[in-house]
Amino acid sequence: QVQLVESGGGLVQAGGSLRLSCAASGSIFSFNAMGWYRQAPGKQRELVAGISRRGNTNYADSVKGRFTISRDNAKNTVYLQMNSLKPEDTAIYYCQGQSLYGSNYWGQGTQVTVSS
Repeated sequence: QVQLVESGGGLVQAGGSLRLSCAASGSIFSFNAMGWYRQAPGKQRELVAGISRRGNTNYADSVKGRFTISRDNAKNTVYLQMNSLKPEDTAIYYCQGQSLYGSNYWGQGTQVTVSS
């Protein structure tokens, strides 16, 4: 039904920047909270950044000061600006959206690879 599609991933050198986008399609409802998660090989999926409907944000300690999450409610789109990237940021990044009814929706993931 609802689809979340990430874009903007790729290969970047350490210290570089990437901007991830996640756009919703297939529905007309607005998401409540949205967020970005990531999962590296052999590791658990972790929350990178979250943003509420009203714009309150939270970040993993490992990305504070480097990543910024934002959203455009009119477009049902969430962004993740990633600066000063490090090799340890390498992972598949997933977009999540929460409906007003409590259902969670996930994107297919986009690969971010940071080389040294």
